Amino acid sequence: MQQYFKTLFALLFLIMFTAACSNETNTDQSAAQHKNISLTISAAASLKDALTDIQKQYEKKHPNIDLKFNFGASGSLQQQITNGAPVDLFFSAAEDKFDALVKAGAISKENGTDLVGNDLVLIVPKNNTSAIINFEDLSKPTVQKIALGIPESVPAGQYAKETFEHMNLWKNIEPKTVYAKDVRQVLSYVETGNVEAGVVYKTDALISKKVKIVATAENSTHKPIVYPLGVIKDSKHPQEAKAFYQFLQSKTALDTLKKYGFTAN
Repeated sequence: MQQYFKTLFALLFLIMFTAACSNETNTDQSAAQHKNISLTISAAASLKDALTDIQKQYEKKHPNIDLKFNFGASGSLQQQITNGAPVDLFFSAAEDKFDALVKAGAISKENGTDLVGNDLVLIVPKNNTSAIINFEDLSKPTVQKIALGIPESVPAGQYAKETFEHMNLWKNIEPKTVYAKDVRQVLSYVETGNVEAGVVYKTDALISKKVKIVATAENSTHKPIVYPLGVIKDSKHPQEAKAFYQFLQSKTALDTLKKYGFTAN
C-alpha cells in the first residue's frame, strides 16, 4: 500500500510539473506575440500632420506597434538611410530621392509605390497688404525676401526653382532667396513675416491660419510632384513594416491624406 501511494504521488508530481512547464511556455509565447515593436518611418516634412493623424488610427488598432516618425527634407532623409540609419519605411516627397535608394538596393521595386501627389503654391502672410498676387510679382524691386527650401535637398525648393526657371524669373528671384531646411521652415518664415513670400506645398499652406495662398504653380512648370513610399530592405521588422506599408495604401489612410490636401496619384 505504501508503494502504491509513493507511485501515485510521483505521478501527480509529474503531471503538475508538466502542466507548469506548459503554462510557462504558453505565457512566454503569448508575451512574444504581444511584445511591442517600434517602427521608424522617415517621411517628408510636408506629411507631418497627415501621418500624425494616421498614427493614431493605426496604433489604436495595433496596440503592440509603436510608430516613430523622422520628419525632414527628403534629400536629407535619403542620405541618412544611405549612411545606414535604422529605418523601416521611407515616404519621400520626390521620386529622384526615392529612386536613388531603389538603385542602391535599399528598397525593392516590388515594395515601393507612388502613393499621392501635391500642388506647389505661393504664400504670403495673411495680413500682408503687399501687391503680391502671382509668381511674376516676385520680380518687382519692392519684394526683398522670398523663402524657398534648399533645392538640392528639399523637393519643394527644387520644384520652385524649376517653376521660376520655366517662367524666366529665376535670375531676378535668386538674389532675394532665403533658403530653408524644409517646407515647414519656409512656412514659419512666412508666418512670422521674416519674408514677404514663400513657396510651399498646398498641404503646408492649408494647415496654417497665418498665411494665404495667392497663386498655384501650373503643373507644366515643374516635374510631377509625387510621393513614393517603400519598405527598407534592412528593416529589422519586415513583416510589421510591410503591414503598415499596406495600411497606408488603404482607403482609410488615403482618405486622411486627401483630407490634408494631398491628391490621388
